[in-house]
Amino acid sequence: MSRATREAYRDSLLPLLKWHPELMCLDSDTGLFNAEYAEVAGEQYLNLGIAEHNLMGIAAGMAACGRVPFVNTMAAFATSRALEAIKIDIAYNKLPVRVMATHGGLAAGHLGPTHHALEDLAVMRVLPGMTVVVPADAAATEAFVEQSLHVPGPLYVRLGRKPTPALPAAPPPVIGKAQTLRQGDAVVLVACGPYPVLACLEAADDLTQQGVGATVLNMHTLRPFDAETLVTAARPASLVVTLEEHWRSGGLGGAVAETLAERAPTRVVRLGMPDQFVDEVGNQEHLVAHYDLTAERVVKAVRTGLDTAASSGRTDRVEVTT
Repeated sequence: MSRATREAYRDSLLPLLKWHPELMCLDSDTGLFNAEYAEVAGEQYLNLGIAEHNLMGIAAGMAACGRVPFVNTMAAFATSRALEAIKIDIAYNKLPVRVMATHGGLAAGHLGPTHHALEDLAVMRVLPGMTVVVPADAAATEAFVEQSLHVPGPLYVRLGRKPTPALPAAPPPVIGKAQTLRQGDAVVLVACGPYPVLACLEAADDLTQQGVGATVLNMHTLRPFDAETLVTAARPASLVVTLEEHWRSGGLGGAVAETLAERAPTRVVRLGMPDQFVDEVGNQEHLVAHYDLTAERVVKAVRTGLDTAASSGRTDRVEVTT
């Protein structure tokens, strides 16, 4: 069943407010909490309007006084307009503020580049002490909201806008631990977020039919990064391919390449958004297809990578981009 991750977050948070009086829900007029939901939250809900920098400052003040604020805003504004407050007021002071960032990636595709969040993972994962999570479906979002009660320090959660399909049955997601969704011995496909993870699962099925076994890792937590699971999967493989709804620089692909360069040098192909602002008009589904964040692209990258390695006869492993 398809369900929006941002709605799963809202529906998971509301019952927790009742049992945890220290929790607060701070909004920036996102529309996620309409009058009905705001009434349920009662005095634990505050709509501070479209003032993201102030929103983070107030959340930091509340957290310093013993509250645990969940802050609702769009990802593009959380990680650009309000970045200074997140860095200095929240991360520097190691405060337990939960930045629940909706419209991640291309989810606000219809609103243009000002509202796209294609740099947020790169920005947030370099902040000391910041936990960075990208749920791949509604069920994972619910699990992460519950688990967030036990996460020390600040947390950034990238959420979508519209309903996306549920993942196939998999081990319950745990913050900080990659999910192994498929097992294979030839290549490793690493993804985060709804569309990339589903694309990698489809690609793995196609590759299996072609005689190429593929491991699929849902690397939903970019920080702390599960290096052990990645390295274990990558060591016997000939190739690692990453896919993300993010610019190629600094996000998931960067984290994978950095980790493997240090721990298990492996041929890495990073797939993501090209190094340019989006110049196409359309919704998220259209833009994901237009920029080829698809299973077909993953399969092509694997076939090209394996063919190149075979024809060159090289035994050393290097990072490449496509």
